[in-house]
Amino acid sequence: MSLNDLKSALPGYAKDLKLNLGSVIGNSDLPQQQLWGTVLACAIASRSPKVLAELEPEARENLTPEAYTAAKAAASVMAMNNVFYRTRHLLSDPEYGNLRAGLRMNVIGNPGVDKTDFELWSLAVSAINGCGMCLDSHEQILRKADVDRETVQEAVKIASVLQAVGATLDAEAVIAQA
Repeated sequence: MSLNDLKSALPGYAKDLKLNLGSVIGNSDLPQQQLWGTVLACAIASRSPKVLAELEPEARENLTPEAYTAAKAAASVMAMNNVFYRTRHLLSDPEYGNLRAGLRMNVIGNPGVDKTDFELWSLAVSAINGCGMCLDSHEQILRKADVDRETVQEAVKIASVLQAVGATLDAEAVIAQA
């Protein structure tokens, strides 16, 4: 299983996705750990069994055990945080913002890898999950750590393409069963 298998699985009408998938992963300027951590966290966040099954082995091969675990942790903790903070933001009563969250998220403070990498993965997952508060928070932390906008955008491009690939392949699987 591989990136090439995932590209081959895409239907003809999704040619742009196939090209973008090859570009955002195959031609990325991100360092290996940032790239494959972003890919793994986003594959998990996409909720697509096919995307995860095809990309997880390559991610595991290209990441240290610590980075592999941290990327999974970013997807996990952001799945919780994105729902919580997005809801806080969307509720019309601003007093919810003054209440203590009371949710454990220790991994953010001690992810086991470079904090910048973990923040990048958290930002990418937040893009998939659509949490503006989390996007702003992680982007600000990354920018304060001198991460350039191009790197931030690269992670968001990976997130958007993997989400679209997952949606397309999952829809095709349902259509094929009909």
